[in-house]
Amino acid sequence: MEYVSTRGGPGAADFEGALFSGYAPDGGLFMPSAVPQLDAPMLRRWSAFSYPRLVKELCSLFVAARLVPRNVLDDLIDRAFSRFRHKDVVHLSRLKDGLNVLELWHGATYAFKDLSLSCTGQFLQYFLEKKQKHITILVGTSGDTGSSAIESVRGQKNMDIFVLLPHGLCSQIQELQMTTVIEENVHVFAAHGNSDEIDEPIKELFADADFARKHNLMSLNSVNWSRIMVQIAHHFYAYFQCAPPLDTTPLPVVEIVVPTGGGGNITAGCIAQKMGLPIRLVAVVNSNDIIHRAVQHGDFSLSGDVKATLASAMDIQEPYNMERILWLLSDGDSSLIKTLMEQFNVSKSLKLPEDLHRKLVQTLGSCAASDEDIVRAMRRCWEENRYLLCPHSAVAAHYHYAQLGCGSRSTPRCCLAPASAAKFRDAVLRAGLVPDVPPEISVLTTLETRSTPLKRGEDWAKTLRERIEDVSWRWKGLLL
Repeated sequence: MEYVSTRGGPGAADFEGALFSGYAPDGGLFMPSAVPQLDAPMLRRWSAFSYPRLVKELCSLFVAARLVPRNVLDDLIDRAFSRFRHKDVVHLSRLKDGLNVLELWHGATYAFKDLSLSCTGQFLQYFLEKKQKHITILVGTSGDTGSSAIESVRGQKNMDIFVLLPHGLCSQIQELQMTTVIEENVHVFAAHGNSDEIDEPIKELFADADFARKHNLMSLNSVNWSRIMVQIAHHFYAYFQCAPPLDTTPLPVVEIVVPTGGGGNITAGCIAQKMGLPIRLVAVVNSNDIIHRAVQHGDFSLSGDVKATLASAMDIQEPYNMERILWLLSDGDSSLIKTLMEQFNVSKSLKLPEDLHRKLVQTLGSCAASDEDIVRAMRRCWEENRYLLCPHSAVAAHYHYAQLGCGSRSTPRCCLAPASAAKFRDAVLRAGLVPDVPPEISVLTTLETRSTPLKRGEDWAKTLRERIEDVSWRWKGLLL
Protein backbone atom coordinates (compact mmCIF):
# COMPACT_ATOMS: atom_id res chain seq x y z
CA MET A 1 0.00 0.00 0.00
CA GLU A 2 1.33 3.39 -1.05
CA TYR A 3 0.07 6.83 -0.07
CA VAL A 4 -0.20 9.79 -2.40
CA SER A 5 -0.97 13.45 -1.89
CA THR A 6 -4.46 14.75 -2.62
CA ARG A 7 -2.72 17.54 -4.54
CA GLY A 8 -0.60 15.27 -6.73
CA GLY A 9 2.88 16.09 -5.49
CA PRO A 10 5.70 13.89 -6.79
CA GLY A 11 6.56 10.63 -5.07
CA ALA A 12 4.57 8.30 -2.87
CA ALA A 13 5.02 7.36 0.79
CA ASP A 14 4.65 4.08 2.62
CA PHE A 15 2.71 3.91 5.89
CA GLU A 16 5.73 4.93 7.96
CA GLY A 17 6.32 7.97 5.76
CA ALA A 18 2.68 9.04 5.91
CA LEU A 19 2.58 8.49 9.69
CA PHE A 20 5.57 10.72 10.38
CA SER A 21 4.69 13.42 7.87
CA GLY A 22 1.13 14.44 8.65
CA TYR A 23 0.78 16.81 5.69
CA ALA A 24 2.20 15.75 2.33
CA PRO A 25 5.20 17.86 1.17
CA ASP A 26 3.02 19.80 -1.30
CA GLY A 27 0.54 20.78 1.42
CA GLY A 28 -1.98 18.11 0.50
CA LEU A 29 -3.14 15.19 2.64
CA PHE A 30 -2.05 11.59 2.28
CA MET A 31 -4.53 9.05 0.96
CA PRO A 32 -4.08 5.41 -0.05
CA SER A 33 -3.35 5.11 -3.77
CA ALA A 34 -6.04 2.41 -3.95
CA VAL A 35 -8.95 1.67 -1.61
CA PRO A 36 -9.28 -2.07 -0.77
CA GLN A 37 -12.56 -3.66 -1.80
CA LEU A 38 -14.54 -6.02 0.44
CA ASP A 39 -17.23 -8.31 -0.98
CA ALA A 40 -20.41 -9.50 0.74
CA PRO A 41 -18.99 -12.88 1.89
CA MET A 42 -16.10 -11.11 3.63
CA LEU A 43 -18.45 -8.60 5.27
CA ARG A 44 -20.55 -11.49 6.56
CA ARG A 45 -17.43 -13.09 8.07
CA TRP A 46 -16.37 -9.83 9.66
CA SER A 47 -19.81 -9.24 11.17
CA ALA A 48 -18.98 -11.43 14.18
CA PHE A 49 -15.69 -9.62 14.96
CA SER A 50 -15.12 -7.53 18.07
CA TYR A 51 -14.19 -3.88 17.70
CA PRO A 52 -10.46 -4.54 18.37
CA ARG A 53 -10.49 -7.37 15.82
CA LEU A 54 -12.03 -5.07 13.22
CA VAL A 55 -9.32 -2.47 13.86
CA LYS A 56 -6.66 -5.15 13.35
CA GLU A 57 -8.18 -6.45 10.13
CA LEU A 58 -8.65 -2.99 8.67
CA CYS A 59 -5.19 -1.75 9.63
CA SER A 60 -3.63 -4.85 8.08
CA LEU A 61 -5.11 -3.76 4.73
CA PHE A 62 -3.37 -0.38 4.92
CA VAL A 63 -0.08 -1.22 6.69
CA ALA A 64 2.36 -3.39 4.75
CA ALA A 65 3.51 -6.50 6.65
CA ARG A 66 7.12 -5.72 5.69
CA LEU A 67 6.82 -2.56 7.82
CA VAL A 68 4.79 -4.01 10.69
CA PRO A 69 4.39 -7.81 10.74
CA ARG A 70 0.80 -8.88 11.43
CA ASN A 71 1.55 -10.37 14.86
CA VAL A 72 3.30 -7.14 15.89
CA LEU A 73 0.43 -5.03 14.53
CA ASP A 74 -2.06 -7.05 16.59
CA ASP A 75 0.06 -6.64 19.72
CA LEU A 76 0.37 -2.86 19.24
CA ILE A 77 -3.40 -2.52 18.92
CA ASP A 78 -4.01 -4.69 21.99
CA ARG A 79 -1.64 -2.44 23.95
CA ALA A 80 -3.41 0.66 22.64
CA PHE A 81 -6.78 -0.53 23.94
CA SER A 82 -5.54 -1.92 27.27
CA ARG A 83 -6.47 1.27 29.16
CA PHE A 84 -10.07 1.46 27.96
CA ARG A 85 -12.70 1.19 30.66
CA HIS A 86 -15.27 -0.88 28.74
CA LYS A 87 -14.56 -4.56 28.12
CA ASP A 88 -15.65 -4.18 24.48
CA VAL A 89 -13.67 -0.91 24.07
CA VAL A 90 -16.74 0.70 22.45
CA HIS A 91 -20.36 0.06 23.39
CA LEU A 92 -23.74 0.40 21.67
CA SER A 93 -26.64 1.69 23.78
CA ARG A 94 -30.01 0.84 22.25
CA LEU A 95 -32.52 3.47 23.36
CA LYS A 96 -36.18 4.28 22.76
CA ASP A 97 -37.55 4.88 19.25
CA GLY A 98 -34.59 3.32 17.46
CA LEU A 99 -31.99 5.72 18.87
CA ASN A 100 -28.79 3.67 18.72
CA VAL A 101 -25.85 5.46 20.33
CA LEU A 102 -22.37 4.08 19.69
CA GLU A 103 -20.25 5.16 22.67
CA LEU A 104 -16.76 5.84 21.36
CA TRP A 105 -15.61 7.54 24.57
CA HIS A 106 -14.44 4.84 26.98
CA GLY A 107 -10.74 5.78 26.76
CA ALA A 108 -8.50 7.83 29.03
CA THR A 109 -9.93 11.26 28.16
CA TYR A 110 -13.58 10.24 27.63
CA ALA A 111 -13.47 11.14 23.92
CA PHE A 112 -13.54 9.15 20.67
CA LYS A 113 -10.11 10.42 19.69
CA ASP A 114 -8.57 8.13 22.30
CA LEU A 115 -9.36 5.23 19.96
CA SER A 116 -7.28 6.39 17.00
CA LEU A 117 -4.61 8.27 18.96
CA SER A 118 -3.84 5.39 21.32
CA CYS A 119 -3.12 3.25 18.25
CA THR A 120 -1.16 6.02 16.54
CA GLY A 121 0.97 6.47 19.66
CA GLN A 122 1.85 2.78 19.59
CA PHE A 123 2.71 2.92 15.87
CA LEU A 124 5.00 5.90 16.47
CA GLN A 125 6.78 4.23 19.36
CA TYR A 126 7.28 1.03 17.34
CA PHE A 127 9.12 2.86 14.56
CA LEU A 128 11.04 5.20 16.87
CA GLU A 129 12.41 2.33 18.94
CA LYS A 130 14.14 1.09 15.80
CA LYS A 131 16.15 4.28 15.33
CA GLN A 132 17.81 6.98 17.42
CA LYS A 133 15.32 9.67 16.47
CA HIS A 134 13.35 12.42 18.18
CA ILE A 135 10.09 13.81 16.80
CA THR A 136 8.24 17.03 17.49
CA ILE A 137 4.45 16.70 17.49
CA LEU A 138 2.47 19.87 16.81
CA VAL A 139 -1.27 19.79 17.48
CA GLY A 140 -4.06 22.34 17.35
CA THR A 141 -7.20 21.37 19.22
CA SER A 142 -10.79 22.55 19.47
CA GLY A 143 -11.22 20.50 22.63
CA ASP A 144 -10.59 16.75 22.58
CA THR A 145 -7.70 16.11 20.18
CA GLY A 146 -5.14 17.80 22.43
CA SER A 147 -5.81 15.73 25.55
CA SER A 148 -6.05 12.46 23.60
CA ALA A 149 -2.78 13.23 21.79
CA ILE A 150 -1.08 14.09 25.09
CA GLU A 151 -2.25 10.83 26.67
CA SER A 152 -0.95 8.83 23.71
CA VAL A 153 2.66 10.09 24.06
CA ARG A 154 3.09 11.52 27.58
CA GLY A 155 6.34 10.55 29.24
CA GLN A 156 7.92 9.25 26.03
CA LYS A 157 11.60 10.27 25.85
CA ASN A 158 11.84 10.46 22.05
CA MET A 159 8.75 12.62 21.47
CA ASP A 160 7.84 16.15 22.49
CA ILE A 161 4.28 17.35 21.97
CA PHE A 162 3.21 20.98 21.54
CA VAL A 163 -0.53 21.58 21.89
CA LEU A 164 -2.37 24.82 21.10
CA LEU A 165 -5.82 25.16 22.66
CA PRO A 166 -8.36 28.00 22.28
CA HIS A 167 -8.37 29.39 25.83
CA GLY A 168 -11.89 29.79 27.23
CA LEU A 169 -13.52 28.16 24.20
CA CYS A 170 -13.09 24.54 25.37
CA SER A 171 -15.06 23.21 28.32
CA GLN A 172 -13.30 23.55 31.67
CA ILE A 173 -12.72 19.79 31.81
CA GLN A 174 -11.30 19.65 28.28
CA GLU A 175 -8.81 22.39 29.13
CA LEU A 176 -7.85 20.80 32.46
CA GLN A 177 -7.22 17.46 30.78
CA MET A 178 -4.39 19.21 28.93
CA THR A 179 -3.05 21.76 31.40
CA THR A 180 -2.83 19.33 34.36
CA VAL A 181 -0.43 16.97 32.55
CA ILE A 182 2.93 17.92 34.05
CA GLU A 183 5.41 15.97 31.95
CA GLU A 184 8.74 17.10 30.54
CA ASN A 185 7.70 16.22 26.99
CA VAL A 186 4.30 17.99 27.13
CA HIS A 187 4.06 21.69 26.19
CA VAL A 188 0.60 23.31 26.27
CA PHE A 189 -0.16 26.78 24.87
CA ALA A 190 -3.39 28.59 25.75
CA ALA A 191 -4.12 30.82 22.75
CA HIS A 192 -6.48 33.79 22.85
CA GLY A 193 -8.14 32.82 19.59
CA ASN A 194 -10.49 30.29 18.05
CA SER A 195 -9.78 26.87 16.55
CA ASP A 196 -9.22 28.13 13.01
CA GLU A 197 -6.88 30.90 14.24
CA ILE A 198 -4.65 28.48 16.11
CA ASP A 199 -4.30 26.40 12.95
CA GLU A 200 -2.53 29.31 11.18
CA PRO A 201 0.84 29.22 13.05
CA ILE A 202 0.79 25.44 12.82
CA LYS A 203 0.36 25.58 9.05
CA GLU A 204 3.14 28.20 8.87
CA LEU A 205 5.62 25.94 10.67
CA PHE A 206 4.74 22.91 8.55
CA ALA A 207 5.08 25.03 5.39
CA ASP A 208 8.69 25.85 6.38
CA ALA A 209 10.19 22.68 4.89
CA ASP A 210 13.67 23.22 6.35
CA PHE A 211 12.33 23.82 9.88
CA ALA A 212 9.93 20.86 9.65
CA ARG A 213 12.72 18.55 8.46
CA LYS A 214 15.24 19.79 11.02
CA HIS A 215 12.91 19.09 13.95
CA ASN A 216 11.09 16.03 12.53
CA LEU A 217 7.84 17.95 12.77
CA MET A 218 4.63 15.94 12.56
CA SER A 219 0.93 16.32 13.35
CA LEU A 220 -1.48 14.17 15.35
CA ASN A 221 -4.50 16.10 14.14
CA SER A 222 -6.70 14.17 11.76
CA VAL A 223 -4.51 15.40 8.91
CA ASN A 224 -2.51 12.32 9.95
CA TRP A 225 -3.59 9.30 7.92
CA SER A 226 -3.18 6.93 10.87
CA ARG A 227 -6.07 8.67 12.65
CA ILE A 228 -8.39 8.23 9.67
CA MET A 229 -7.35 4.60 9.19
CA VAL A 230 -8.32 3.53 12.71
CA GLN A 231 -11.57 5.48 12.58
CA ILE A 232 -12.77 3.44 9.60
CA ALA A 233 -13.48 0.69 12.15
CA HIS A 234 -16.12 2.87 13.87
CA HIS A 235 -18.31 2.58 10.79
CA PHE A 236 -17.85 -1.15 10.31
CA TYR A 237 -18.66 -1.85 13.96
CA ALA A 238 -21.68 0.49 13.88
CA TYR A 239 -22.94 -1.28 10.76
CA PHE A 240 -22.56 -4.79 12.16
CA GLN A 241 -24.18 -3.83 15.47
CA CYS A 242 -27.21 -2.18 13.90
CA ALA A 243 -27.84 -4.10 10.66
CA PRO A 244 -30.51 -6.79 10.43
CA PRO A 245 -29.28 -10.31 9.54
CA LEU A 246 -26.85 -10.22 6.61
CA ASP A 247 -28.49 -13.10 4.75
CA THR A 248 -30.05 -10.98 2.00
CA THR A 249 -28.68 -9.86 -1.34
CA PRO A 250 -27.90 -7.03 -1.58
CA LEU A 251 -26.84 -6.51 2.02
CA PRO A 252 -29.08 -4.20 4.10
CA VAL A 253 -28.22 -0.53 4.47
CA VAL A 254 -27.56 1.23 7.80
CA GLU A 255 -27.58 5.00 8.20
CA ILE A 256 -24.65 6.32 10.27
CA VAL A 257 -24.96 9.80 11.72
CA VAL A 258 -21.60 11.46 12.33
CA PRO A 259 -21.06 14.60 14.46
CA THR A 260 -18.59 16.56 12.33
CA GLY A 261 -15.99 19.25 13.01
CA GLY A 262 -12.65 18.79 11.23
CA GLY A 263 -14.18 15.99 9.18
CA GLY A 264 -11.91 13.07 10.11
CA ASN A 265 -14.68 10.73 11.22
CA ILE A 266 -16.91 11.44 8.22
CA THR A 267 -13.89 10.93 5.92
CA ALA A 268 -13.36 7.52 7.51
CA GLY A 269 -17.00 6.77 6.76
CA CYS A 270 -16.59 7.76 3.12
CA ILE A 271 -13.63 5.37 2.85
CA ALA A 272 -15.64 2.57 4.50
CA GLN A 273 -18.41 3.24 1.99
CA LYS A 274 -15.88 3.14 -0.86
CA MET A 275 -14.60 -0.21 0.48
CA GLY A 276 -18.06 -1.69 -0.03
CA LEU A 277 -19.75 -1.19 3.34
CA PRO A 278 -23.46 -0.51 2.61
CA ILE A 279 -23.92 2.60 4.73
CA ARG A 280 -25.68 5.90 4.23
CA LEU A 281 -23.73 8.73 5.85
CA VAL A 282 -25.09 11.89 7.45
CA ALA A 283 -22.72 14.65 8.54
CA VAL A 284 -24.29 16.61 11.40
CA VAL A 285 -22.82 19.95 12.43
CA ASN A 286 -23.51 22.81 14.82
CA SER A 287 -23.95 26.46 13.81
CA ASN A 288 -20.52 26.33 12.11
CA ASP A 289 -22.19 24.75 9.12
CA ILE A 290 -19.76 24.87 6.20
CA ILE A 291 -20.05 21.13 5.51
CA HIS A 292 -23.85 21.32 5.66
CA ARG A 293 -23.86 24.19 3.15
CA ALA A 294 -21.41 22.30 0.92
CA VAL A 295 -23.72 19.28 0.82
CA GLN A 296 -26.96 21.22 0.42
CA HIS A 297 -25.82 23.96 -1.94
CA GLY A 298 -22.25 23.24 -3.11
CA ASP A 299 -21.13 26.27 -1.08
CA PHE A 300 -17.80 25.50 0.62
CA SER A 301 -17.18 28.98 1.98
CA LEU A 302 -16.60 30.64 5.32
CA SER A 303 -19.57 32.46 6.78
CA GLY A 304 -18.27 35.05 9.20
CA ASP A 305 -16.35 34.22 12.35
CA VAL A 306 -16.34 30.90 14.14
CA LYS A 307 -19.42 30.73 16.37
CA ALA A 308 -18.99 29.49 19.95
CA THR A 309 -21.52 26.70 20.59
CA LEU A 310 -22.34 24.10 23.23
CA ALA A 311 -20.72 21.50 20.94
CA SER A 312 -17.39 23.30 21.21
CA ALA A 313 -15.16 20.60 19.71
CA MET A 314 -17.07 21.10 16.44
CA ASP A 315 -16.58 24.89 16.37
CA ILE A 316 -14.59 24.74 13.14
CA GLN A 317 -15.11 26.68 9.92
CA GLU A 318 -12.28 25.10 7.91
CA PRO A 319 -12.72 21.32 7.99
CA TYR A 320 -9.43 20.30 6.39
CA ASN A 321 -10.48 16.68 5.80
CA MET A 322 -13.05 17.85 3.28
CA GLU A 323 -10.08 17.85 0.90
CA ARG A 324 -9.84 14.07 1.30
CA ILE A 325 -13.57 13.58 0.66
CA LEU A 326 -13.47 15.70 -2.49
CA TRP A 327 -10.39 13.77 -3.69
CA LEU A 328 -12.24 10.47 -3.20
CA LEU A 329 -15.32 11.73 -5.02
CA SER A 330 -13.24 13.09 -7.92
CA ASP A 331 -11.69 9.64 -8.39
CA GLY A 332 -8.31 10.96 -7.32
CA ASP A 333 -8.22 13.97 -9.64
CA SER A 334 -5.35 15.64 -7.79
CA SER A 335 -5.05 18.45 -10.33
CA LEU A 336 -8.66 19.47 -9.70
CA ILE A 337 -8.27 19.21 -5.93
CA LYS A 338 -5.07 21.28 -5.98
CA THR A 339 -6.83 24.01 -7.94
CA LEU A 340 -9.90 23.99 -5.67
CA MET A 341 -7.96 24.00 -2.40
CA GLU A 342 -5.58 26.72 -3.52
CA GLN A 343 -8.60 28.83 -4.45
CA PHE A 344 -10.18 28.18 -1.06
CA ASN A 345 -6.97 28.95 0.81
CA VAL A 346 -6.76 32.35 -0.87
CA SER A 347 -10.41 33.46 -0.93
CA LYS A 348 -11.96 31.23 1.78
CA SER A 349 -14.78 30.81 -0.69
CA LEU A 350 -15.46 27.96 -3.10
CA LYS A 351 -18.38 26.91 -5.26
CA LEU A 352 -18.05 23.19 -5.91
CA PRO A 353 -18.11 22.11 -9.56
CA GLU A 354 -21.53 20.75 -10.47
CA ASP A 355 -20.35 17.17 -11.02
CA LEU A 356 -18.42 17.09 -7.75
CA HIS A 357 -21.38 18.52 -5.84
CA ARG A 358 -23.68 15.90 -7.33
CA LYS A 359 -21.34 13.12 -6.15
CA LEU A 360 -21.14 14.71 -2.69
CA VAL A 361 -24.94 14.72 -2.40
CA GLN A 362 -25.01 11.05 -3.43
CA THR A 363 -22.45 10.23 -0.73
CA LEU A 364 -23.58 12.36 2.23
CA GLY A 365 -26.67 13.74 3.83
CA SER A 366 -26.32 16.64 6.25
CA CYS A 367 -28.03 18.49 9.05
CA ALA A 368 -27.19 21.52 11.23
CA ALA A 369 -28.26 21.97 14.86
CA SER A 370 -28.49 25.15 16.92
CA ASP A 371 -27.71 25.29 20.64
CA GLU A 372 -31.45 25.19 21.28
CA ASP A 373 -31.72 22.00 19.18
CA ILE A 374 -28.85 20.49 21.17
CA VAL A 375 -30.47 21.29 24.52
CA ARG A 376 -33.83 19.86 23.39
CA ALA A 377 -32.20 16.63 22.21
CA MET A 378 -30.26 16.22 25.45
CA ARG A 379 -33.42 16.82 27.49
CA ARG A 380 -35.59 14.47 25.42
CA CYS A 381 -33.02 11.67 25.54
CA TRP A 382 -32.83 11.98 29.32
CA GLU A 383 -36.59 12.11 29.79
CA GLU A 384 -37.20 9.07 27.59
CA ASN A 385 -34.17 6.94 28.51
CA ARG A 386 -32.49 8.39 31.61
CA TYR A 387 -29.40 8.65 29.39
CA LEU A 388 -27.10 11.68 29.31
CA LEU A 389 -25.79 12.78 25.92
CA CYS A 390 -22.83 15.09 25.46
CA PRO A 391 -23.70 18.15 23.31
CA HIS A 392 -21.85 16.71 20.29
CA SER A 393 -23.74 13.41 20.50
CA ALA A 394 -26.92 15.47 20.91
CA VAL A 395 -26.34 16.99 17.46
CA ALA A 396 -26.69 13.46 16.05
CA ALA A 397 -29.70 12.73 18.27
CA HIS A 398 -31.34 15.94 17.03
CA TYR A 399 -31.15 14.58 13.49
CA HIS A 400 -32.60 11.24 14.62
CA TYR A 401 -35.54 12.88 16.38
CA ALA A 402 -36.21 15.11 13.36
CA GLN A 403 -36.37 12.04 11.13
CA LEU A 404 -38.88 10.40 13.49
CA GLY A 405 -41.03 13.47 13.06
CA CYS A 406 -40.95 12.86 9.30
CA GLY A 407 -42.00 9.23 9.78
CA SER A 408 -38.58 7.87 8.73
CA ARG A 409 -38.14 4.48 10.47
CA SER A 410 -37.42 1.97 7.70
CA THR A 411 -33.59 2.10 7.68
CA PRO A 412 -31.69 1.24 10.88
CA ARG A 413 -29.73 4.21 12.17
CA CYS A 414 -26.64 4.53 14.37
CA CYS A 415 -25.57 7.82 15.96
CA LEU A 416 -21.86 8.06 16.75
CA ALA A 417 -21.25 9.49 20.24
CA PRO A 418 -17.85 11.21 20.28
CA ALA A 419 -17.61 12.16 23.96
CA SER A 420 -19.03 11.57 27.43
CA ALA A 421 -21.44 14.07 28.93
CA ALA A 422 -19.11 14.11 31.97
CA LYS A 423 -16.83 16.52 30.08
CA PHE A 424 -19.55 19.10 29.46
CA ARG A 425 -21.02 20.12 32.80
CA ASP A 426 -22.19 23.53 31.60
CA ALA A 427 -24.11 22.06 28.66
CA VAL A 428 -25.75 19.47 30.90
CA LEU A 429 -26.81 22.22 33.32
CA ARG A 430 -28.07 24.35 30.42
CA ALA A 431 -30.38 21.46 29.53
CA GLY A 432 -31.70 21.48 33.10
CA LEU A 433 -30.09 18.13 33.88
CA VAL A 434 -27.76 16.93 36.62
CA PRO A 435 -24.13 16.22 35.64
CA ASP A 436 -22.77 12.77 36.46
CA VAL A 437 -19.05 13.35 36.87
CA PRO A 438 -16.73 10.41 37.65
CA PRO A 439 -13.96 10.91 40.26
CA GLU A 440 -11.13 10.92 37.72
CA ILE A 441 -12.79 13.92 36.03
CA SER A 442 -13.77 15.87 39.16
CA VAL A 443 -10.26 15.56 40.65
CA LEU A 444 -8.84 17.60 37.76
CA THR A 445 -10.05 20.84 39.38
CA THR A 446 -7.71 20.20 42.34
CA LEU A 447 -4.52 19.58 40.33
CA GLU A 448 -1.64 21.89 39.43
CA THR A 449 -1.86 23.35 35.93
CA ARG A 450 0.78 24.50 33.48
CA SER A 451 0.46 26.32 30.15
CA THR A 452 1.98 29.17 28.18
CA PRO A 453 -0.36 32.01 27.13
CA LEU A 454 -0.44 33.17 23.50
CA LYS A 455 -2.01 36.63 23.46
CA ARG A 456 -3.63 38.41 20.54
CA GLY A 457 -1.15 40.57 18.64
CA GLU A 458 1.80 38.34 19.49
CA ASP A 459 3.65 36.32 16.85
CA TRP A 460 2.46 32.85 17.81
CA ALA A 461 4.54 31.11 15.15
CA LYS A 462 7.69 32.83 16.44
CA THR A 463 6.95 31.74 20.01
CA LEU A 464 6.45 28.15 18.88
CA ARG A 465 9.64 28.16 16.81
CA GLU A 466 11.69 29.36 19.76
CA ARG A 467 10.24 26.80 22.16
CA ILE A 468 10.71 23.95 19.68
CA GLU A 469 14.33 25.03 19.11
CA ASP A 470 14.96 25.03 22.88
CA VAL A 471 13.51 21.56 23.33
CA SER A 472 15.44 20.24 20.34
CA TRP A 473 18.75 21.47 21.76
CA ARG A 474 17.94 19.90 25.12
CA TRP A 475 17.19 16.52 23.52
CA LYS A 476 20.39 16.64 21.46
CA GLY A 477 22.31 17.44 24.63
CA LEU A 478 21.00 14.24 26.23
CA LEU A 479 22.49 12.23 23.37
CA LEU A 480 25.98 13.70 23.85
